[in-house]
Amino acid sequence: MARFRIHDLTTIERTPTSPASLRNKLSDMILSSVNARAKVEVINPETGEYRIVLQGTLDKDETKFDEG
Repeated sequence: MARFRIHDLTTIERTPTSPASLRNKLSDMILSSVNARAKVEVINPETGEYRIVLQGTLDKDETKFDEG
């Protein structure tokens, strides 16, 4: 698992990005968190548009990630 750090958050907003690249970044962020939750804010069934808000706390324990 890639270690996701607080300064990596800005990489999520870089565009353009492929869905696969975004998935990998978000997966790394969620797996590097001590807690995480998601809230669906908007869904438009006609257009397929959605907005999801992620909230969590990144784990700052460096030793957990040094072993892998």
